[in-house]
Amino acid sequence: MSEHFPTGRHGAGWPGRPDPALSFGRVVDAYDRARPTYPGEAAAWLAGREPARVLELGAGTGKLTQALLALGHDVAATDPLEPMLRRLADRMPQAHPALAVAERIPLRSRSVDVVVSGQAFHWFDLDRALPEIARVLRPSGEIALAWNVRDERIPWVRRLGRLIGSPEQADDPTNALVGSRLFGYVESATFRFWNRMDRDSLRDLVTSRSSIAVMPEIQREQVLRKVDDLYAEYGRGADGMQLPYVTRCFKAVVRPQPEDEPEPERSSAPAGPDDGTDTDALLIDFS
Repeated sequence: MSEHFPTGRHGAGWPGRPDPALSFGRVVDAYDRARPTYPGEAAAWLAGREPARVLELGAGTGKLTQALLALGHDVAATDPLEPMLRRLADRMPQAHPALAVAERIPLRSRSVDVVVSGQAFHWFDLDRALPEIARVLRPSGEIALAWNVRDERIPWVRRLGRLIGSPEQADDPTNALVGSRLFGYVESATFRFWNRMDRDSLRDLVTSRSSIAVMPEIQREQVLRKVDDLYAEYGRGADGMQLPYVTRCFKAVVRPQPEDEPEPERSSAPAGPDDGTDTDALLIDFS
């Protein structure tokens, strides 16, 4: 774990316990295998259908990045955790991946059309991150946020929630955005989809949750056994089951900002040899 990685709003952690904001680095494989992608319609609503310069914060392994690239956007994908970002860089180097935090964005002021974040905004230190987001947005640029949330109106999904915890983000970010006085009216939209799961992918999905990842091994295995029992009761053997999701999306236009001021110098680690094959050259720690 790098000392440069931020801890975000929840990041102080607890004495003697791992920080849940940093736990994803230990479950990259499970996260990448089981976490759902984002519907193309949701990505288009967030960033538009016309090619734009998009900054993605908390990109993880690239679940939303892939949908943004498919729309033709020029994406700068950032994440504070190297294991997550390395997976993204291996698959999508065209996304300009870079190690960076929402609280200190390594881009020039007024340089992007849209700042997007999928499944990550609730980890940010908003007092620091929102001014940075506003700084890099061009006039009339937008912040766009999304969460894939399990649809717990379905009885077996509700039972899963009782085993592993409710959806990670149920809060509406409207108050935070409007209250900052940096952004205007907040629009919202929802998109529904189903994600096919088998026994192994359901275990991976549970393992990838931050609250489960920081558990002692014995406690985590107890939860996973209960999840296995749930799958045995509701699953369909080799055919698996369909896990319903709701993609909750929000966006707001940045308010007019003061005239640009000279920016402080931002240091970065050397990028290494540019031979076109070394993904380390893409993993630059700007913090």
